[in-house]
Amino acid sequence: MHAVPTALIPWLDPETIIAGAGPWALLVVCFIVFAETGLLVGFLLPGDTLLVISGLLSHPQDYAPNGVFGISVWWVALLIGLAAFVGGEVGYYIGHKAGPAIFERKESGLFSVKNVERTNAFFERFGGLTIILARFVPIVRTFAPVAAGVGHMNKWRYTLYNFIGAVIWGFGLTMFGYAIGFIPPVAWFVQEYIDLILLAAVGGTALVTLWHYFRERHKAKKLAAAGADVVTDHTEAEALVLDPEVFDRGPEHHDGEAPKA
Repeated sequence: MHAVPTALIPWLDPETIIAGAGPWALLVVCFIVFAETGLLVGFLLPGDTLLVISGLLSHPQDYAPNGVFGISVWWVALLIGLAAFVGGEVGYYIGHKAGPAIFERKESGLFSVKNVERTNAFFERFGGLTIILARFVPIVRTFAPVAAGVGHMNKWRYTLYNFIGAVIWGFGLTMFGYAIGFIPPVAWFVQEYIDLILLAAVGGTALVTLWHYFRERHKAKKLAAAGADVVTDHTEAEALVLDPEVFDRGPEHHDGEAPKA
């Protein structure tokens, strides 16, 4: 059955969107996934939800035999997983090359020392396994590769963990979303309301990103108004660098509670 365009927003006709987006839609998804771990601003992006939705939208439709992206879900999941892996490698490289200086910046909507401290707490709790586990923890998955690079985690070990995390998170969540589409009520909903799902995916991503940005910016301005030190200097940045031995630890080396995201 062909999905009927919403009366108030006829330009959301799936056929029109798919014909116009084509492979560019998948490219945008892959860039967002890459940015979540490859760029320090990636914590603003809602990666988990986007991956599940991408899997759902890969289901064949009457007007799109290969789904919204025009290719098999296996290729969609593989490309998303690859974007996640490359993002993690770039994040590590940036941290390794920049060193502690990358933390020398002013609190803003794009950077908060609290996010770095939260990531460090995960490393203290889980050791090198944080690289895998962080994939499922917003904010931490953005700063973990950089923190590992700055702390000079063993590159080959990092790459192995990064690969495992990218497969489980990027490839796995996309295939999970695709699998959900086989549940009859969900399959019917996708078939009938794919236009609204597309709107939620695009509009929701933009709204969540802006909300996170302005929330962090408000916090930074509030701290500055209260007279707090909102600039991380060289000494403070050095203190944020993890000791190399932290990356060799396992969860058994810490008896405290797991840190909160």
